[in-house]
Amino acid sequence: MDTFEVSTDSECSVIDITDRVEELVPADADGRVTVFSEHTTAGVTVNEPESRLLSDFETALSEIVPDSGWAHDEIDDNADSHIRSLLIGPDVTIPVADGTLQLGTWQSVLFVECDGPRRRTVRVVV
Repeated sequence: MDTFEVSTDSECSVIDITDRVEELVPADADGRVTVFSEHTTAGVTVNEPESRLLSDFETALSEIVPDSGWAHDEIDDNADSHIRSLLIGPDVTIPVADGTLQLGTWQSVLFVECDGPRRRTVRVVV
C-alpha cells in the first residue's frame, strides 16, 4: 500500500494520475489495483483524458449540482463539493497483468477535485 499527493489549483478540476498509479505497481504484479481518494470532497474515476472532455466534465459537475442552497452549507459552505464527489465515488479498481494496468485504449485514471484548491492524498493498493 502506497500513497501520493495531488495538488489542485481550482475549485473543480480533473487530473490524469495514471502515470503516478503505474509507478506504484510492481513489475511482476498480477491481480488488481485499487486507487482511493482519502477525501469526502474529491473522487477517482476512469475515463478519457482529452482536454476538452475534462473541461466538459468539470462544467457538467457544476451544472448538475448547484453551488448553493444546501443545508450543509450552514456548517462549512461546501455541500456542493460533497455531493459532486458522491456522484463520482472515492475509488476505482483496475485489473493488472505483468505489472501493467489493463486499461482500455482511451481510458486513464482521473482524480476529480470538487473543493479546491487543495493538496490531496491518493492511496494505491495492489
